[in-house]
Amino acid sequence: MGIQKDRVKFNVGGRVFETTSTTVANAGRNSMFGAMFDDNWSLLTDQNSTMEEHFIDRNPDCFAVLLDLLRTGEIHIPQNIPEKLLYREALFYGLLDHVRSAKWGHFDGNRLGLSKSVQGHAPGDGTAIRAGPDGGCCVAHGCMVHVYDWMLDEHPPLNLDYQRVNDVGWVDSDNIVIGVSERLGRGDGGMGLFSSHNGELRYKFQVCHENQVTGKMIDFFYEPIGWSLGDADRVQWLEGSNCLLVATMFPRKDNCYISLLDFREKKMVWCWSDVGAPLAVDEKRVRDAIAMEDNNSICVVNEFEDLGFMDLRSGGAATSIRWSSRSRLMKGKMPEEPCYPKLALHGGQLFSSMNDCISVFCGPEWVLTSRLRRSYGGSICDFSIGGDRLFALHSEENVFDIWETPTPPII
Repeated sequence: MGIQKDRVKFNVGGRVFETTSTTVANAGRNSMFGAMFDDNWSLLTDQNSTMEEHFIDRNPDCFAVLLDLLRTGEIHIPQNIPEKLLYREALFYGLLDHVRSAKWGHFDGNRLGLSKSVQGHAPGDGTAIRAGPDGGCCVAHGCMVHVYDWMLDEHPPLNLDYQRVNDVGWVDSDNIVIGVSERLGRGDGGMGLFSSHNGELRYKFQVCHENQVTGKMIDFFYEPIGWSLGDADRVQWLEGSNCLLVATMFPRKDNCYISLLDFREKKMVWCWSDVGAPLAVDEKRVRDAIAMEDNNSICVVNEFEDLGFMDLRSGGAATSIRWSSRSRLMKGKMPEEPCYPKLALHGGQLFSSMNDCISVFCGPEWVLTSRLRRSYGGSICDFSIGGDRLFALHSEENVFDIWETPTPPII
């Protein structure tokens, strides 16, 4: 695609700006400017028009900041411009992604810094936090789900009418799926698709004990005898193998079960359980598990934050866990109400929460390279990574933290 070097003029709110189509092309085809220029990034004009500039009835001060962002890739907001006003204008021009990219750097667990802590409004403890694809998040709180956009402004909460929220998942930046438990004697549990902006219920998948289902169920997997797929604590879709990891961990069950399900073959293609396996004193039960496709392995963690690895290419049930006890030297006094460790994999880095901190492991041997910790909030009950941010939800105080990677220094 050839880009013309012609200069173009914009009259924004009565103030004239002159730039080049090359600079405007940095906005991308999905921006408002993409519709104003042809395939060669030449400004589309009315043949009968004699005007040499294109008029836009918007805030000129914000346009100046956004135009400089397109020129340099950096953003500098003058003190006289409220940030939310700039974000509103960026949304109008379709430049929010550019603003987000300029505000913080590419996600790197070893360079994360605490950006902000947000105090919740609901009583009691939060149970789950999920990062949105655009840098926002949602927090499950009993029968409520509180939704925050990437500016950390809270949207109208989702109220599930006294039904306990089991889990939450982002479909995209506009839609959230929520799973809830049924109320005793009511048979009204199920899943729903909600708008993340206004809390509107867009679609409901209701499942009853009488085998009545609304919506379309396209498949179902019947578990083998002795397994507990219906009590799964962790599910994870593996894009490369088109399989689903399902893990049920202690203490939900007395034993741990991890399996990979192939719905095309209607069978387990890999499975592991600790039934009958001898347990060392310092290697208790598996508390969380995550598949690492690039390494053909599954990582597990015990209550001491010791990492364990299992080779997916081995024989499944006969596979032993290769424990890596890097955390033993750091074990201190356990809190009165400890939170079980949880795992996450992002950008080739492995993350594990333990008490009030999150550990970052890197490299082929998963060496502990850094820890994220703050002094307020108590143990971390859940954390999530998305939109180039890490969100950590604390159990003892109704608060969650936002960790971001700072932008590289200007040379």
